[in-house]
Amino acid sequence: MVLAAGLGGEDGAHNDLAVDFRGIPVDKSRTGGWLAAGLILVTELSERICVMGISMNLVTYLVGVLHISSAKSANMVTNFMGTLNLLGLFGGFLADAKLGRYLTVAIFAIITALGVSLLTAATTIPSMRPPPCDDYRKQNHQCIEVKGNQLVLLYAALYTVALGGGGIKSNVSGFGSDQFDQTDPKEEKTMIFFFNRFYFCISMGSLFAVIVLVYVQDNVGRGWGYGISAGTMVIAVAVLICGTPRYRFKKPRGSPLTIIWRVSLLAWKKRRHPYPSHPSLLNGYDSATVPYSEKLKCLDKAAIMDDPTSIGAQKNDPWIVSTVMEVGEVKMVLKLIPIWSTCILFWTVYSQMTTFTIEQATFMDRKVGSLVIPSGSYSTFLFITILLFTSLNERLFVPLARKLTHNAQGLTSLQRIGAGLFLSILAMVAAASIEKERRETAIQQSTKISAFWLVPQYFLVGAGEAFVYVGQLEFFIREAPARMKSMSTGLFLSTISMGFFVSSLLVSLVDKATKKIWLRSNLNKGRLNNFYWLLAVLGGLNFFVFLAFARGHQYKVQHYIKPKNCSEKGFKPVGDLTALEMVKEEGMI
Repeated sequence: MVLAAGLGGEDGAHNDLAVDFRGIPVDKSRTGGWLAAGLILVTELSERICVMGISMNLVTYLVGVLHISSAKSANMVTNFMGTLNLLGLFGGFLADAKLGRYLTVAIFAIITALGVSLLTAATTIPSMRPPPCDDYRKQNHQCIEVKGNQLVLLYAALYTVALGGGGIKSNVSGFGSDQFDQTDPKEEKTMIFFFNRFYFCISMGSLFAVIVLVYVQDNVGRGWGYGISAGTMVIAVAVLICGTPRYRFKKPRGSPLTIIWRVSLLAWKKRRHPYPSHPSLLNGYDSATVPYSEKLKCLDKAAIMDDPTSIGAQKNDPWIVSTVMEVGEVKMVLKLIPIWSTCILFWTVYSQMTTFTIEQATFMDRKVGSLVIPSGSYSTFLFITILLFTSLNERLFVPLARKLTHNAQGLTSLQRIGAGLFLSILAMVAAASIEKERRETAIQQSTKISAFWLVPQYFLVGAGEAFVYVGQLEFFIREAPARMKSMSTGLFLSTISMGFFVSSLLVSLVDKATKKIWLRSNLNKGRLNNFYWLLAVLGGLNFFVFLAFARGHQYKVQHYIKPKNCSEKGFKPVGDLTALEMVKEEGMI
């Protein structure tokens, strides 16, 4: 069966022949389209429910039930999320290089279901928890912390979910886009709605998790909450597999990570070789479609042929000599690293919304009438704001920017990123101010302020994500080499991953430097506001570094395209495509 050979395809390879699960060219009337895409969307909906249902309320379980310190609990959550996004690179590589998207999504969905099932067991079995602790002992840090052997099942469950979620995250959108033929005007037109609905599934899954599942976890039981998540994932796997005869598949064509690794390795192996007298002597110079650049010249050595007498044999073996085209593509990816590095801190700020902000809510008044809102459910405001500003960006901000700047693109990708970074600084300033007021009120007046005071920081981070998410995706898609479009997803996921890991590093360093004074399980005895101020200062410094890099960045040469059914006046540069249009063109997340 063709499935065993791996079905999938490199992002951007939409003109490849699509086949059915038997390996036969597809019958469009029987495969693909909205039915197939809808079945695939069920998997993404379930993945969001599982991941958000865990990440947005896990810290309250770690601190409140397992009696782990705030700093360590925050790091457990951020390490979990960082690993999940990092493993997205592995999942993407596996699909591109060997398995294809279908098998990768199916296998990792099963792994996710297994992981959430293990988590259900880890939070249900009494022996996996320390003895209960009353409020008095909690206030005086006298609770018995969970033992190492009791955490084994919990860690195994979390990182099994991280592995499964990463594999799904990096492939499900591309597999969904494979169900539409871009050479068919009718199907090409409907593909844009697939990505609208894909983002809708992400948002709906997240909202269901923070509203329904978090409530069930806090008021019915963790086992029930995680059990529901496991059930949805099992159903998603069944739906995905049952739809196999309906799907269209594309064969994998190799991962761009392989090219980057190969060029880097060859350049290192040939580091002692002298440069040729002229770049035209490099392998494949005349056939390269990427302009030659003198920058990062050390990589040119990968295209030097060792033995001029056996040129024919050498030039066809990519592990002996690279082409100027491949070297140029690697240089283009490396040019993105400065901007990539300055995006990391935004996701460090975002990670606080899943850790300390939720913990803040536990020390605030969460009552609305007789109803007590779970701490994790306040994340609803984050997702609502993201949805609101994602819509406002395209309907209000971009048209307004077009009028003010007379630029067809409105806001450039770097301007979007800059706006998001600035909003993240304001979010930390607001968080620090609110936490200071909360703590002083609790200590001096022995009262709790309303948890709705957390809305400003959720609002600012959510608005920032709407800008940064789209800006990053647009930047990496536009600036990545044409044959390495799947790298844009990899670069995007890696910034999120690094942001969570940087949060873990900062928390550990701050906890050690302040001798556990700033970050304490009892926030009333800590100085969490100082940690927020630190993030605001770091965000400000990072913002100025970003501005310097952004000013020095030169966008790729824009190629003009003619939209279907348009006159010559309808021509517009690729750079003027909106992020969503570019996502549609490339078939990516």
